[in-house]
Order: sequence, then structure tokens, then C-alpha cells
Amino acid sequence: MANPTASPELLAALHNKATQLRIESVRATSEAGSGHPSSCCSAADIVAALFFSVLRYDPKNPKAPNSDRFVLSKGHAAPLLYAAWAEAGLFPKSDLLKLRTLTSDLEGHPTPRLSFVDMATGSLGQGLPVGVGLALNAKSVDKTSYRTYVLMGDGESVEGSVWEAAEVARHHRLDNLCAIVDVNRLGQSDPTMLQHDMEAYRSRWAGFGWHAIVVDGHSLSAILAAFDEAARTTGKPTVLLAKTFKGRGISVMENHPEWHGKPLKKGEETDKAIAELTAQLKPNQLEIQIQQPYAAPSKQASIGSLPASPYKLGDSVATREAFGATLAALGDVHPLVVALDADVKNSTYTDKFGKKFPDRFFENFIAEQNMLGAAAGLAACGKIPFVATFAAFFTRAYDFIRMAAISGSNIKLVGTHVGVSIGEDGPSQMGLEDIAMMAAQPGVVVLYPSDATSTYRLVEVAAAHKGMVYLRAGRPKAPVIYGPEERFQIGGSKVIRQSAADVLTIVAAGVTLFEALKAYDQLKAAGISVRVIDLYSIAPIDRTTLLESARATHGRILTVEDHYAHGGLGDAVLSAVATEGLRVHKLAVRTIPHSGKPDELVDHFGIGARSIVEAAKDITK
Repeated sequence: MANPTASPELLAALHNKATQLRIESVRATSEAGSGHPSSCCSAADIVAALFFSVLRYDPKNPKAPNSDRFVLSKGHAAPLLYAAWAEAGLFPKSDLLKLRTLTSDLEGHPTPRLSFVDMATGSLGQGLPVGVGLALNAKSVDKTSYRTYVLMGDGESVEGSVWEAAEVARHHRLDNLCAIVDVNRLGQSDPTMLQHDMEAYRSRWAGFGWHAIVVDGHSLSAILAAFDEAARTTGKPTVLLAKTFKGRGISVMENHPEWHGKPLKKGEETDKAIAELTAQLKPNQLEIQIQQPYAAPSKQASIGSLPASPYKLGDSVATREAFGATLAALGDVHPLVVALDADVKNSTYTDKFGKKFPDRFFENFIAEQNMLGAAAGLAACGKIPFVATFAAFFTRAYDFIRMAAISGSNIKLVGTHVGVSIGEDGPSQMGLEDIAMMAAQPGVVVLYPSDATSTYRLVEVAAAHKGMVYLRAGRPKAPVIYGPEERFQIGGSKVIRQSAADVLTIVAAGVTLFEALKAYDQLKAAGISVRVIDLYSIAPIDRTTLLESARATHGRILTVEDHYAHGGLGDAVLSAVATEGLRVHKLAVRTIPHSGKPDELVDHFGIGARSIVEAAKDITK
């Protein structure tokens, strides 16, 4: 299908833009002495068509409202992205020569330190899930007209997360989403599995319910016609399957496998390649005008506060249930809050939010990687996504969590069904490493409420915090121990039992807090006075209170947690106080657990009241 706007003058101008992008990519990587110029060259025609004929955006303001979104999933082609924005006029081309240096934000792979990057890429297979989130925001939440384009490599299309995203995008009928696969045939170490079998690519994507277009990735007229067809396709997302050649335009490099991730040497080799590319420029007088975004209605989000906690002292409520009810209440007062599920909403209780706010609730089915990527996309649009599943299943999406942390993404993760206290389902369902996972990532807040009131308040605190938060929620019902006016803060804790005669500080959270309180009563009856701290904020940690309590109790701390011994609450406490010469003793789950009754398992694996009493007596004797 011919594109009526693709005049010879426009095609010549776009050809020159693509050639210039190749020249700048070669020049920058040669100056850096590292990078992926061959991967940039294969996609240069696609990027030139997008940036200088298809996308609607403000070249001086990448975050302008209703701008089309572009995600470079094949993040190793970052020099091409940087060259496009420099060519559009966002920053001087001379900045490209600072590629991969400490003094520049033009890093080896894109991160949101740059105003035109929504999500860090470079761990392959993540761009399309992020694109799903960006497209969901336009279609369902903001109901605006911007389109989302995701440029992927053929090698990364082996990743399972790509096909999770393909399924979810089809299900949500995201006709405002267009993926482009740069099928350049060559991976890092070998040719790709399908190489240039374009019919195989087409049938796979079509089988997933996408409108699939095979296109010559170096024919600008064909590329423009395909993008036009994508924009006119309704009811389903579109994928352009672009047959390209790695290193296009540079004879020494084109279609040769040994050039992956290898720059041309400075000097004669680089000069020769740039001369060859420069000779490909065509006479052209057309001044390309970038299309501005369509106007979007101004929306002012009015954000309120939650009322007092509805829970009363003595109520018996699981913290996962309190989370679901709180999220639904938060949706009433906070229009930026959205929620994502992976087919466990009736266990995490996010179904309460979904029923009240169907346009702000996104079912991903059993596709945790896509759920995390889509959440990051929604967060990039200014939304506050709450992502809930069993804590154990976040392990499937940990690479997405890692990249979201690198991006400083404002997503809130809620892991339920934690520890041996979930009971009969057994070790495959028990989140016993989640605190270690989440606390290992820079800037991630880790919260662990013990009762319904603390959950209620900490969910609100999480929403207000700018940055990633992980909240750990339990399955068993627990008594409400905090009054409705009690307040909680990131980096805080509560000393809930203390006296001047205390000889040991017991630090716990969640189910083990109640075991510590049982132990407190038994120890008191035995004439041993102990202090009990509810460490509801694990990262950041309340070091001041821990040190004060430890010093008041002869330098002794006992931690108790429904988590593996490595990297959990105990290690967080140890790290906080280790420099002060204090003794920290840890009770934790130290072997792979077993099915059984919750109370039975808590006792059997050494984190119940009986074990706490025994440890306390041994420590203080």
C-alpha cells in the first residue's frame, strides 16, 4: 500500500536522516571505544521514519502531554536513539561524543536519567511489556490519543516476556500499540534461530492475534506505508517485522556476524566508514517538520487522604485482606492509583479495587513479567501502580524489578502468602526470600505491617512515597493491636513492650510479632523482662530505636522472622547495629519447609513462641 505523503523529496530527506544517524552512531562508538554500531545501522531507517515522519512529539520537550511514546527495547542500540534526539534538536550533536563516559547521561544503555527515556532497557525482552503499560494508560486511564511504538531486536523475541506481552496486548485490544522487530538475522554469538524466515515471524505474531506486517526494513516508502497501515488498524495491536541487515551501509560490517558489540577503530577504519556513508547522502532541499502532539485536555488530579482506620482493637483480620480493602478505599481519594493482577486477585483482595475501578485495574493473567513491565509503563505516565501477587511469584519477574529499580520507577509491590505461616500449600508457595530480594535493590522501601491498622496506614504511606515500595502481607488472620489513630512512617518502628528492667530486645514483624508477644508473657511469668519491637519498616531501618533499645538491654538483640535466615529482617538489624559491638541472635527458617498447619509450621521451624522463650533464656542466662 503506497503512502500518499511519501513524496520523493520526503523519502530523500528521510534517507539522509537515516544516513546521518548511522554516521553519528559510528562516530560516537568509535570515540567511546565500545558500543554496538552494527545494531544501530540495521535500525536506522526505521528510527528515521519514526522520528522524522511518524511520531508526534515536541523535540524540545520529550514529556509534553499526549506525545507519542517510543521505547527502545534493544537498548544496546542506544547511540541510535541518542543520535535521533540530537538530530531532532534536543541537545547538541557534540554531546554524542561523550557516549559511555562518567560525565554524560548518554550511557551504554538508556536510563530515565534522560528526559526522553521512560524505562531503563538493555535487559532484553522488557520493552514490549513497558509498551503495554504505556498503551493501557492512553486507552483506559487517560483516554488520550497518543500511540506507543516499541523497537525490538529479533534476538530478544525469544524471551518469554515478549510473548506474555503479546498475549496481554491482544487481550486488551491495544490498537494504539505498534511493535517493530528489527530482524537483522544476527545475534551476539550466533545467527538467530529464524534468521530471515520472515513468514515464520509473521505466522507467529499473527497466531498471537496481532496484525503482522512484513516489510523491507531499508525501504523508507515501505516502512512509512506500514506505519500508516498500523495507525489505521483497529481492535488489535500491530507488529512491523522489518527485514534488515546488521551494519547496513558500511561494507566492511554489513551482514558480517563478527561485528556485534564492536566499534570501528578510531582513525582510518572509522574515517573510511564515515566517508562511505557520507557518499550515500542524496541532494535534498526539504526541511522536515516534526509533527507536534495533539492537544490533550488538562487534567488536575485532586488527591485526598484516607479517613481514620476502620479497624478496631481486637478485630481479627489478615494483612492481605486489609491491603485489598485499603487499596479500594485509596482509589476513592487518589485518582492516580491503578492496580495490576496476575490471576490471584481473589487471594490478594485486589478484586475489591477492580470492581470499583475497572478502568484502572489491569488483569495480566499468569504473566508476572508483563505485569511488572506494564506497571513500569503506567508509572512512567505518572500513575501509581500497585502490583500484587504471591510473594514467591515475584521471583519470576525479578529482572523486571531490578530494571524498575534502576529506573527509579514509582511502583508499589505487594507480596502476599509469605513464610511458612501460609500452611498447607507447601514450600513452592511460601515467600521466604522476598525481603532479601527487594532490599537488595537500591532505593527500594521494604515494609512489613503486622496488623490491619498498620497495613491501612502503610499502604497510604507507600502511595505517597516517590519511588519503589515493597509491602509484605500475610495470609493468617491476626489481631488488631493498634488503635485507629496510630501513625506509621517509612523508616519507623514501634516499641510495644518495654520496662526499665528489660534484659533483651526482641525484634519481629508480621506473624512473628505475635509469637514474640506470647513469648513476652511467658518470659515475664518466668521473671525475665524483655523489650519487643515491631520493625514494620525494614528498609530503611530505624537504627536509632534499635541502638537505644539494645543499649538499654545489655547489648542483646534477638530477631525472629518468617523468612530464610539470609538477607531478611535479622540481617537488616545486624547490618544496622554491627558497628556498635552489639550481639544479634537470629531465629529464622533455616531449612526448606513442608506442608502443615500454620501454627504447627511456625513452631516446627523454630520461629514460634517456644523457640523465642528458649533462645531468650539461653541468651540471658
